[in-house]
Amino acid sequence: MAPSSAPPAATHRWLTPRNLLWTSVCVAVVTIALKTLAWYVTGSVGLLSDAMESFVNLASAVFALAMVTVAQLPADDNHPYGHHKAEYFSSGFEGLLIVGVSFGILWAAAHRLFDPLPLEQVGWGLGLSVVSSALNGLLAWVMFRSAREHRSIALEADARHLVTDVWTSAGVLVGLVGATLTGWLWLDAVAAIMVALNILKEGVELVWRSSQGLMDEAVEPEVQATIDATLQRFVQGEAEGTVRFDHVSTRRAGQRQYVDMHLHMPAHWTLRHAAELRGQVERALMEAVPGLRATIELLPTDVEAHFDDPKDV
Repeated sequence: MAPSSAPPAATHRWLTPRNLLWTSVCVAVVTIALKTLAWYVTGSVGLLSDAMESFVNLASAVFALAMVTVAQLPADDNHPYGHHKAEYFSSGFEGLLIVGVSFGILWAAAHRLFDPLPLEQVGWGLGLSVVSSALNGLLAWVMFRSAREHRSIALEADARHLVTDVWTSAGVLVGLVGATLTGWLWLDAVAAIMVALNILKEGVELVWRSSQGLMDEAVEPEVQATIDATLQRFVQGEAEGTVRFDHVSTRRAGQRQYVDMHLHMPAHWTLRHAAELRGQVERALMEAVPGLRATIELLPTDVEAHFDDPKDV
């Protein structure tokens, strides 16, 4: 997820991760009611699968809200680097829930595939499902925009799940309409199975992304390119061979991004001169990449701290 050029203050004040997740909780309750009613009046196993996923939406939004609250806690003695990684637990938990509900849908649809039942009051079911999908789609659009600006993986995960829910509803509606028009009742079960496979894929991807975040995955390639370009400006701005950077390593932790490096400079420079240059590099990096925290170790040009590591000149 690439950082946005617009600061979070550019959005409406209420478009924060916590407020949007509270909204997601409320919308999930409404969509559960609508989709459960749609399943009740039609008897469609496809609509039942849609309603089951909405329960996952509710559980995911509640857990994401809790983890975002934890992630915003200030650093303390036990967590000197902050609590930003808590958001990865949220997206991982949501992924596991999605995987679980997909297997539940497959189980229900497999039974109905070989023993289809007649559908009733299809018009009401379609109408209720469309209304709930519209709510989810609108909320997902707003959440995606806020997730990019706040670099919140928990918010992004919830938005992706809502989009999956919209596609789920669309697939269910296609199967429901097809079964009604053709009389092939098994189309309803087929639509439910396709929905289950789709959300299973989404769940596995969320779990994978969360695991990579917890394992200190490097920043995105475009962010790394921005960091490299910023450092190169300082190399070119000094006399040839005066300063160089090596052992540049990055990692992500929720909304925060970190970069560590060695800054080599002539041994005869004063400490004031060296500190001033380091401060300029830190400010340039933080301006180029919002949310970035830089740790720079100063070394003389002819000294290597780690002889076995490859150097990035």
